[in-house]
Amino acid sequence: MILNAKGYALLRDPHTNKGTAFSDEERRNLGLEGLLPPVPASLDHQIARIHTQLAMLDSDLQKYLFLSDLQARNETLYYAVLMSDPAGFMPLVYTPTVGEASQKFDHIFHAARGIYLPISAKGRIKQLLLNWPQKDVRFIVVTDGERILGLGDLGVGGMGIPIGKLALYTACAGVPPELCLPITIDVGTNNAALLEDPLYLGLRQSRVRGEPYCAFIDEFVEAVQELFPKSCIQWEDFANINAVPILAKYRDRICTYNDDIQGTASVALAGIYAALRISGQKLIDQRFLFLGAGSAATGIAELISQAMAMEGLTLQQARSRNNLYDINGLLTSSRKLGDFQKPFAIEHAPIGDFAGAIKALRPTGIIGVSTVPKLFNQKVIEAISEINERPIIFPYSNPTSRSECTAEEAYTWSKGRAIFASGSPFPPLTVGGTHFVPGQGNNVYIFPAMGMAVYATEAKRVTEEMFIVAAKAVAEQVGQDSLDVGLIYPPQSKILTASLHVAARIAEHIFDRGLARIARPQDISRLIGDKAFVPVYGRID
Repeated sequence: MILNAKGYALLRDPHTNKGTAFSDEERRNLGLEGLLPPVPASLDHQIARIHTQLAMLDSDLQKYLFLSDLQARNETLYYAVLMSDPAGFMPLVYTPTVGEASQKFDHIFHAARGIYLPISAKGRIKQLLLNWPQKDVRFIVVTDGERILGLGDLGVGGMGIPIGKLALYTACAGVPPELCLPITIDVGTNNAALLEDPLYLGLRQSRVRGEPYCAFIDEFVEAVQELFPKSCIQWEDFANINAVPILAKYRDRICTYNDDIQGTASVALAGIYAALRISGQKLIDQRFLFLGAGSAATGIAELISQAMAMEGLTLQQARSRNNLYDINGLLTSSRKLGDFQKPFAIEHAPIGDFAGAIKALRPTGIIGVSTVPKLFNQKVIEAISEINERPIIFPYSNPTSRSECTAEEAYTWSKGRAIFASGSPFPPLTVGGTHFVPGQGNNVYIFPAMGMAVYATEAKRVTEEMFIVAAKAVAEQVGQDSLDVGLIYPPQSKILTASLHVAARIAEHIFDRGLARIARPQDISRLIGDKAFVPVYGRID
């Protein structure tokens, strides 16, 4: 690598800074002598030092901030650290810690990262995007901050989500970090506490709705397509009223997807495929009852329905086996519903509570996407356990504080018979003398692999079938030893290997369907491996 920058400026460039790993020769040639301790260190020594420094910190938020600063000064070391222990670092750079960081964003802000697009810049989005130094952007994660995890409207504080998500694209699947761009669209906030906070960094106005909002999104998409024609846009943490129509409008026009809807659906389906290996049942014989009826719930229900249809049911039959229950009760055809909910409405008398719905509909599994904690109470868990030998119990809301139940509650109240997975992590435990390792239905099994497959193939579109392929590829990697302790997802410690396997499966499908912009190689797995970013220092001249 040949650079113009030398000396002190080189130590401030996160893309080329090696810190103490600059060799003696590089220090002489690049004007670094005297600016660093005299003895060069290896990358391994730097990683060990970071681990030591992190161990001195008291809270996960402090560790999050420390890692953010590391990312801002030495990108290679940052990713080398994350990839040295992915299972340990994922909860620090993403959920649940990113939730607290997003809530406190305006008070802990250190340095800018990514692009902010305020609606006050209407008509100038292209100009703002041109300020980004990297001109070959392949992945954009964008949010408007209205529905951050289960925490609600956090305004510009939502930027923590695109930043964390893209870090996992790289750490978990090797998508080159220089090709990634986090973006926050600021159309205001309806969070009164933020508007009254003197340190709030976003626009101090209520959220823009309706046609002006849609026009701003249109301008954003058009600018991205013009400036970054090979990029894929991932929509993240938009409220249902915007998430569903945005995906519907653009999914068949550009390369795009919504991870909250499609990624969540895929990881849930992966968990179901693995769970059925424990229960010995077939997918088409399942019935699922969802707690929550937003875009995440309908996204999961639709993907399960599509997968059931691939195994012999009609789509209408499959949808009838996926029922939704929200704050107003069971989704029935007599209720006023959104268009995205109507396919799952059924003819049924009102049901008083969720446990009653379980007894009436007799589902084989319950899936929580309500963002309300403790709704899978003892009455609910016992109800699903009474009618199933191995009930599927997936409290997927996150962060941990929003989970519908804990692993201990699910295993205890089901007398150890639950097939369990959650949206946020729970530690291994022993219940009734049996050891369990709870699985985390984390979208990290899906979106980084999807990103790598799209990047490697230069895919034109992201389709529903690609998410079914991804789910199967995740589930097929779960070994019998994992199933024996209730773990229905691959170990997060091996997430890079798992993601590259999933990416290769998705890439095969992309080539099979004619969605790639490049010629099909003889060895798709090799294509994926060759494209993957590896955090090592290159020689600088």
